[in-house]
Amino acid sequence: MAGAPSTAATNLWDAGAYAENAGFVPALGNAALELLAPRAGERILDLGCGDGVLTEKIVAAGADVRGVDFDEGMVAAARARGITADVADGQALAFDAEYDAVFSNAALHWMPDHDAVFSGVAKALKPGGRFVAECGGFGNIAAMRTALRAVLARRGLGSPDQQNYPTVAAATRQLEAAGFSVETCVLVPRATPLAAGMAAWFHTFRHGFLPEEGRDEIIAEIAELLRPSLCDGDGNWTADYVRLRFKAVKTA
Repeated sequence: MAGAPSTAATNLWDAGAYAENAGFVPALGNAALELLAPRAGERILDLGCGDGVLTEKIVAAGADVRGVDFDEGMVAAARARGITADVADGQALAFDAEYDAVFSNAALHWMPDHDAVFSGVAKALKPGGRFVAECGGFGNIAAMRTALRAVLARRGLGSPDQQNYPTVAAATRQLEAAGFSVETCVLVPRATPLAAGMAAWFHTFRHGFLPEEGRDEIIAEIAELLRPSLCDGDGNWTADYVRLRFKAVKTA
């Protein structure tokens, strides 16, 4: 699921690699989907819809769904599934009281300006509309981010890691400032098995942010740095995920 800190459409993701290596992302979105509890006839915006795998489940509930994503390739993949989807920056939404609910899974941390995101979501919702989301929370992939920064620093490169992983307090404060009443907001530690391995994760989720020259070597070095802490004796890799999950209702 993708967002980005720019307003120009781009392709930071490889939709094929995402489908092959990141199937766990929509699969683990069911808890957020249950919190959304979509109903037939509702108009729902899927913010950061990615390739539309989870969006299809909202459509199956009978809702009228539109997906938006920053990445053109992901939007194309969603449209190939029959999803109504558009390229859009989640930090500059242009909807006005059109939706009964806004849903987002594994995308908000790619949109650093949460004040802008939450304000746009509030404007997009009808009065009383709900905003349900799950994203990376404080402490998410802490070891993986540290290894990335360390390897890049050794090579004299700056870190491309610009994601926003908020605390419960920060998210609640920003949601309330945007005009929401927060019904629930929790951090959920969720160690996540990586069936394709750590290198595949970095190729899938960070390839657009790493230099093309030497990328394979950089990722291999990161994986070796992480091996003692995130790979067991049988060669099974685990990502140190922490998720932030919330439900908030527009108050006016």
